[in-house]
Amino acid sequence: MQVSVETTGSIGRRITVSIPAEELETAVAEQLKRLSRNVRMPGFRKGKVPMKVVEAQYGRDALAEASNQLVQNSIQEALSQESLVPAGLPGIELKTIERGKEFEYVAEFDVYPAIPKPDLSGEEVEKIVAEVTDADVDHTINTMLEQRKSWNPVDRAAADGDQVVIDFVGRIDGEAFAGGSAEAVPLVLGSGSMIEGFEAGIKGAKPDETVNVDVTFPADYRAENLAGKKAQFEITVKTVSEPELPPLDDEFAKELGIDGGVEQMKSDVRDNLERERKQRERNLLRNKVLETLLKVNEFDVPKGLISQEIRHMRESDRQQRMAQGLAGDNSMITDDIYEKLAERRVALGLIMAEIVKEKDLKADADQVRQRVEDLAANYESPQAVVAWHYEKPGRLASLEQAVLEDLVVDAVLMTAKVKESKIGFQELVKSTSRA
Repeated sequence: MQVSVETTGSIGRRITVSIPAEELETAVAEQLKRLSRNVRMPGFRKGKVPMKVVEAQYGRDALAEASNQLVQNSIQEALSQESLVPAGLPGIELKTIERGKEFEYVAEFDVYPAIPKPDLSGEEVEKIVAEVTDADVDHTINTMLEQRKSWNPVDRAAADGDQVVIDFVGRIDGEAFAGGSAEAVPLVLGSGSMIEGFEAGIKGAKPDETVNVDVTFPADYRAENLAGKKAQFEITVKTVSEPELPPLDDEFAKELGIDGGVEQMKSDVRDNLERERKQRERNLLRNKVLETLLKVNEFDVPKGLISQEIRHMRESDRQQRMAQGLAGDNSMITDDIYEKLAERRVALGLIMAEIVKEKDLKADADQVRQRVEDLAANYESPQAVVAWHYEKPGRLASLEQAVLEDLVVDAVLMTAKVKESKIGFQELVKSTSRA
């Protein structure tokens, strides 16, 4: 076997493999012998058909099978001979397939790229830090109270924060349009759940009062037949109700399943916010480190690996849609979006794999156990969650990978200039919710 190698780009390789005609002939003979065992022809017993007759009828099939077998048997040897490791499956093109002649094929593939900078020396990374204050604890408790508020009917004009129950009919050029009418719809004024101008037009109206409100649908409105059009809504206010929060007392804490009253509730809320703060800070730092690694490492990403990742992403999306009771393709995700996401994921994976190899990083059992317990703390039965993760092999895989990623982040951070920036906890929540 002869192998020649051609470089087709920074990571592209093309190898031409030539196999002596004698080996092709031997492979064809073996295929014909295999076929002859099951060939049936009039006048001959099964397996007793003369080889020349078998060859005349099945020679082309035997040649195709033999050539495919030769590729499978030789490709790995050829790659090893040239010390090449393909990133993804090679593309195979058969060149010469003729009995009595040398068999030749070409394999094209990308090799794994060299990672230019598996550290962040000379780079600055911003580390966001926040503090949970009494005001943040109060804000969270107020949110909990808001979630359990009741509505009391009042006989006055509606104002922001009130809940109104309305009937309405929408018209364009005096004609009612599909989807523009409804009855007994609850609406909290100031919630912004309706198009601009709708809620403002209701403010000041009293129970049993009808108002006419002029609005213009946004140019990018989801219903194209309404986008950018002017409409008038005839709105009848049936009831007006004002909110009433439950009292912040020990009974409220008990309803939440907290023994120890309001003070224990505040302590529990602070503990939860501290866990959330640490996780959000860590996620922000991790993202900044990964983005910086991408910025300082420019290299060609193997197309085969990108294709594999796209297939994985599509299948993951398909299974998620099925779990949600949805069918068909997700038209919201275009091929271009898939490709960009896949390229980014593969590039990061290659960078991180190089760092893991260079630093000899490993996720030990104690670190994985701590990650499991941190995750379980967010559930009502932490021990049950921990037990579930250790019941079957494979359930720890994603957490082991997360621990390894943390080790990578910590390792490269030691080589960077870390600049701390302090922000408020609520700002931290907003910034990480957008990310």
